[in-house]
Amino acid sequence: MTTATVTPTDLTAGVWNIDTAHSTVGFSVRHLMVSKVRGVFDTFSGSITIAEDGTPSVQAEIDVTSINTRNEQRDGHIKSADFFHAEKFPTATFVSTGVVAKGGDYELTGDFTLKGVTKPVTLKMEFNGVNPGMGQGAVAGFEATTVINRKDFGIDIEMPLETGGSVVGDKITITLEIEALQAA
Repeated sequence: MTTATVTPTDLTAGVWNIDTAHSTVGFSVRHLMVSKVRGVFDTFSGSITIAEDGTPSVQAEIDVTSINTRNEQRDGHIKSADFFHAEKFPTATFVSTGVVAKGGDYELTGDFTLKGVTKPVTLKMEFNGVNPGMGQGAVAGFEATTVINRKDFGIDIEMPLETGGSVVGDKITITLEIEALQAA
């Protein structure tokens, strides 16, 4: 894995595990060409490892069967072969390949796998700092976003509208609100 040696200065060497109780993996997608449907994945895990030389690496897994758009029928359809084919591909993964400073923020690059297809993605990432925590050890915060095209990952269902356009947009915005705990 190739990574740049760029690390927020307050993030010390070691493993930082994603605290799923205080983190969110969300998304939004255009619906009927006029609004957006938003959702989250209720089950995910991951970690950030900072090497002694400051080189960061990130790995994460998302249980796509845990999708929650607050509509059970829609969630069932998204889990079907039309979209995620969750029975065959229950997990999406991310493995970082680099981090680059961009002013006061960062770009996190990596390989994202969804529905058995792996593509490079770049997340715009903001480091929110480190807090000593509340007795469980240091806590670091991050926000990150990226936009992917669902068709690039084999989610190519066409649901055209009679008036033009489609029911579901091609661009998916993924939004991460991450709190990570430094491992003992």
